[in-house]
Amino acid sequence: MVQLCSIEQAVDDVLARLPAHIHMGMPLGLGKPNLFVNALYRRIAKLPERALTIYTALSLGRPSLGDGLQKRFLEPFIERVFGDYPELDFLADLHKGSLPKNIRVQQFFMQPGSLLHSDSAQQDYVSSNYSHAARDINAAGLNLVAQLVASSAEHPDRLSLSCNPDITLDLLPMIAKRREAGETILVVGQVHTELPYMPGDAELGMDAFDYLLDEKDSTTLFSTPNMPVGFQDHFIGLHASTLVRDGGTLQIGIGSMGDALTAALLARQADNEAYRLLLTDLDVYQWAPLISREGGVDPFARGLYGCSEMFVNGMLVLADAGIIRRKVYPDVATQEQANAGLLDDAAQPDGISIHGGFFLGPRSFYQRLQEMSHAKRLQFNMTRISYINELYGQEELKRLQRQDARFVNSAIMVTLLGAGVADQLEDGRVLSGVGGQYNFVAQGHALEDARSILILRSWRESGGEVSSNIVWEYGHCTIPRHLRDIVITEYGIADLRGQTDAKVIEALLNITDSRFQDDLIEQAQKAGKLPKDFKLDPRFADNTPQRLQAIQVRHRRLFPEYPLGSDFTDEERDLLRALNWLKSKFKLTEMLELGKAALDAPEPEAFPEHLERMRLDQPEGFKEDLYQRLLLAGLQATAH
Repeated sequence: MVQLCSIEQAVDDVLARLPAHIHMGMPLGLGKPNLFVNALYRRIAKLPERALTIYTALSLGRPSLGDGLQKRFLEPFIERVFGDYPELDFLADLHKGSLPKNIRVQQFFMQPGSLLHSDSAQQDYVSSNYSHAARDINAAGLNLVAQLVASSAEHPDRLSLSCNPDITLDLLPMIAKRREAGETILVVGQVHTELPYMPGDAELGMDAFDYLLDEKDSTTLFSTPNMPVGFQDHFIGLHASTLVRDGGTLQIGIGSMGDALTAALLARQADNEAYRLLLTDLDVYQWAPLISREGGVDPFARGLYGCSEMFVNGMLVLADAGIIRRKVYPDVATQEQANAGLLDDAAQPDGISIHGGFFLGPRSFYQRLQEMSHAKRLQFNMTRISYINELYGQEELKRLQRQDARFVNSAIMVTLLGAGVADQLEDGRVLSGVGGQYNFVAQGHALEDARSILILRSWRESGGEVSSNIVWEYGHCTIPRHLRDIVITEYGIADLRGQTDAKVIEALLNITDSRFQDDLIEQAQKAGKLPKDFKLDPRFADNTPQRLQAIQVRHRRLFPEYPLGSDFTDEERDLLRALNWLKSKFKLTEMLELGKAALDAPEPEAFPEHLERMRLDQPEGFKEDLYQRLLLAGLQATAH
């Protein structure tokens, strides 16, 4: 029987009923009950005879404000978007390096790049596939689960795990088995009033919980604002969109490259003539045999099925646009009928168009789910991560559902022999985690007619230095080269499956930025992996940003800056563009240009609203005068 109680009463009972060392598991991302966690954390921090180990992933916190112009830009935006979101005390202490000695935090995935400099976070990182996380957490001695849940007046006897059934549904049978053996394991839930009630597998009876906090959480849900999609990402998305087969299965991840793929699929569906003209201008049809065999460029007549560990905002947009609409069914016989085209989808109440393990997105994403009818939400089945990320367990059904699957995941680097780098630097520090990337790459090889697609920008800029993301070698890999399949950059598509090393190298050179091709060819030849007389195909000798930017200008309509909407005001979008321009100029080679631009900056009257937003409409002192001149220069340089 679930017990209703206050946060403090729940903390009291947890301390009274559990051993001295509490092993608490919490969901990845959004589903953490921050108010309860903070109360327990603060209490145990004052009890040196007790210990707490937290098992979780993707602990979310407001972005750092920074200083100068960045702080002036971010402060009002963060206040507006994140509102009264309660920060996690343990996350703040991780950043400061001040965790209490009796508390540890083990994560299998981290907010990308956010904890590179936290020794504690780096030392207590657990490298596990997403599909193995429940197993590993259970084996560590888990004795407390704490989770945000959603409630519905239409279903007073049930709760929904909403954004995070992913690991919890895999854990519950393990917990039941240990309870039968006499162990005490407690499950605490807290209803959040703004969390969408997701029906289906995510629903649980009240008796699944030992404690339900009677103080409903109505603080601001953490959200991830849609960020601008740059030209590199748009071209990556365009190339990837040609490999998505009508009637197939799609998995995409979070981030601007995933948003770019969504934008390209929307154009393929709704603006097909312009989409095809752009592809022709881009010379995509040099990969015509691959596109014809694996994908297509026509609008979607049958639609797609979404099967993704993360139910991203882009998938909801694709569903609303009628692109994700292919239904799958919970039994083999019905699914076989559907695959044969013998089923009337409208007559089947249990069809699912998206399976997701967790969700996290912008505020508009949560609002859209909240406003949706119960019947519509039934088509989006939030479920256990083992169902999505693995083939074993109901394998026959999964194979029938996952027709022509395209698993699209991002990397930060790829070696010239085809290994992918996504989660860690070569010095051992973890950027994020492997998550489910390996799971989907493996499925890309295990499923008939499936492909694993790694997407990455071919080059990056840091501290004024431009570097290639396609490298000869790197001291770490996330995806080993024997699992190489398809790699896409803004310059094109490399089909690596089943190819010799020399052919793999050539295919990757063809999608490498031309500033780095010669050096890479030399390294490969020095290692004996390319013939001494190798010559790059002239078609790929002009892989330059300038060529792509010229194409972008000719087809500007198909390059929306915010294809999925924006939390920024019009002035903030202009300011963000200007600040990014300024950031790119703060290097030795560009300083003269920046100085000249500042001298030639327009008068303040040209951008009054922008200056007011940055509190620079009436500058005081030399520093604010300089800020104003720099900002005006940036606004003028990036004005549309």
